[in-house]
Amino acid sequence: MTFKLGTRGSPLALVQAHATRDALALAHQIDPAEIEIVAIRTTGDRVQDRALAEIGGKALWTKELDRALCAHEIDAAVHSMKDVETIRPTEIRIAAMLPRADVRDRLVGIASLADLPANGVVGTSSPRRAAQVLRHRSDARIVLFRGNVDTRLSKLAAGEVDATLLAAAGLIRLGRHEVGTAVPIDTMLPAPSQGAVGIEVRADDDAALAFVRVVDHAPTHQAVRAERGFLAALGADCHSPVGALATIEGDVLTLRAQLLAQDGSAQISDSGSGAIDDIDLPRALAEAMLARAPDSVARLFAR
Repeated sequence: MTFKLGTRGSPLALVQAHATRDALALAHQIDPAEIEIVAIRTTGDRVQDRALAEIGGKALWTKELDRALCAHEIDAAVHSMKDVETIRPTEIRIAAMLPRADVRDRLVGIASLADLPANGVVGTSSPRRAAQVLRHRSDARIVLFRGNVDTRLSKLAAGEVDATLLAAAGLIRLGRHEVGTAVPIDTMLPAPSQGAVGIEVRADDDAALAFVRVVDHAPTHQAVRAERGFLAALGADCHSPVGALATIEGDVLTLRAQLLAQDGSAQISDSGSGAIDDIDLPRALAEAMLARAPDSVARLFAR
């Protein structure tokens, strides 16, 4: 019986789905043709002229795939974990993650934020990226920039903006290694889960769980779990400018995080370390940061 793998229909999503299919086929020593990729167009793909936070948040990337999964139309769904809501339906579980790619952002159009012209225009739909740019360049003007990679690069080439930001992981997976300049993590801490590809199954489907789990990359899964736990503790949503990155060395997980005011005028950064399976670390870090955050930052997070 063919195993059905659901995905969004964007070029990047399809590349990630094919990588997942190939990894599963290799792990199980089966013909990749035994795994069918089912492309499902999401609301987030259809609506491109408004910010996600205005029209339903990250669920716009997942709800159609969730429906297909719960309706048994697909056996598993592949997601960019950055686009998956922090609180997921109880009927669905995150079963596995592929090895994480480059977590950094890439600046496209200019080599660094210092090269942005005075009052330059930066296109992005990310509150985090907007706030981080404004933190370094308060004179910048931020405009809404949505669409797939080629759409955004075309808008940049047409002169609609002076610069934009794209995830390095997506560019690498699309073979666009030459596009943009990687921004150091100390300059722009990435979004939680950036660079990670996850696979979800129905919570009661033990067969699908077992089939998918063989490709799980434990360090990626552990790091992303910590970053998502931090978001959950914050009560963060699509309006919240948050950066977070967990790294693992030996048996120690270190979680770095940054909260910003939407206009970049204030920020707080901190980090904490603990055991890889320390579920209290993300919550403790979130609570400590919120307790010390300036009002312009703290009010963005619902508790």
